[in-house]
Amino acid sequence: MLGFLAITLNGDALLLMKRFAGNHFHYGWVIVAIAALSQFFSGPGQTYSNSIFIDYYIEDFGWSRSTVSAIYSGATLAAGFLLFFVGRLIDRNGSRKMAVIVSALLAAACLFNSFVTSLVMLFIGFFFIRLLGQGSMALISNSLIPQWFVKKRGRALSIAAIGGLVSSAAFPLLNVWLIDSFGWRMSWLVLGAIILVLFTPLALFLIRNSPEDVGLLPDNGAAEKSGKRQKRIEEVSWSVKEASKTRAFWLLLVCAAIPGIVNTGLTFHLVSIFHENSLSLEAAAGILSLTALIGLPVTFLTGLLLDKVKVQYMLVLVFAGEIASLLLLQKADFLAAAIVFGLVWGVSMGMERIVMAVVWPNYFGRKHIGSISGISMAMIVTGSALGPLPLGIAFDLFGGYTEILWALMLFPVLGMAAALMAEPPAKDMKQEKIVALPAPLPIEKASMQ
Repeated sequence: MLGFLAITLNGDALLLMKRFAGNHFHYGWVIVAIAALSQFFSGPGQTYSNSIFIDYYIEDFGWSRSTVSAIYSGATLAAGFLLFFVGRLIDRNGSRKMAVIVSALLAAACLFNSFVTSLVMLFIGFFFIRLLGQGSMALISNSLIPQWFVKKRGRALSIAAIGGLVSSAAFPLLNVWLIDSFGWRMSWLVLGAIILVLFTPLALFLIRNSPEDVGLLPDNGAAEKSGKRQKRIEEVSWSVKEASKTRAFWLLLVCAAIPGIVNTGLTFHLVSIFHENSLSLEAAAGILSLTALIGLPVTFLTGLLLDKVKVQYMLVLVFAGEIASLLLLQKADFLAAAIVFGLVWGVSMGMERIVMAVVWPNYFGRKHIGSISGISMAMIVTGSALGPLPLGIAFDLFGGYTEILWALMLFPVLGMAAALMAEPPAKDMKQEKIVALPAPLPIEKASMQ
């Protein structure tokens, strides 16, 4: 019975795609909506969501804050190392199957977190939440959209990123309400149920791995027809092995790690930095909210610009924004200056969110984007795990943050140099081949695949 229901719903989805194609509506925009939901439902694995639970662990079990923080960083780092393998699984099995599996496992990880009673269980819970939520759900989103868009890739990714921005605003408030109403253990259960009920079925019935799978083309472009077959020039794609032999690949990995180091370090210690600057906790919270709000329009505008401006130049702007943010933060000893810092920092982070998602498919194509993006995501997660450490050490050594904020500027300067040197690699055009795409299968046959 369930198999018959799945076939029927798949057939209806394919029929819907064909009707959309006939009405000049690109089904890729439905994929963008699902990708946005994937980023939204990554929330339980993100720091902005987990941070609400930390004080309850400390209060209930008597663990120190430094112990919980160290376990969180260690679990995040361990999860980051495995994202390359998740990316390879996406390339091998497709985003649809992986979205269903990952979201179901993320729901199970939420269930596990509701039973935490020891530090070992806490590490395991953090590990799976970070691997499946922060890493894999975002990786699926960023791997899926490049399959459906080439010319409008930046615009599509920027729209999907709105899901992540809404998630960062919604989950902290939702978690506070759930914990106040039901306690932290039941809150984890509710979060898992929400993912399993709301996202997993949509991933199963609406995601298609690529437009070619259903006889469509990226960007809904017109195809040359020859009888019952369609022809087009395949976008040049690089395998991980091929990409790793180019200078641009390694330079872009450097660019991927730097925002995680700088932005996570500042976020983790912002309350303390503001306290040193005689600003309140409320001011720090307000600035964090401001950066999220300013990131919404900036993300969308960046996506439009990326359709026209070389992505490496946009990377330079991202790092220039980080340098400006570090300079302004040192002068943010009154509220107006703090607001200016928050605006500049929010613009930089909003741009970085999209630029780092676009750069990999633009440079290395879409065929192996899961594996390549998995390596990039591993670098991002590693940077975010290590970012808070140098600021904490510097504060203990110097009794403040002035020296380390100046030292941190070396990272975006290095990023700017790497971005400028990372010219897109050229592949032998003889390897670019014309592929024949089969005409859309009848619904009855296609729904069985």
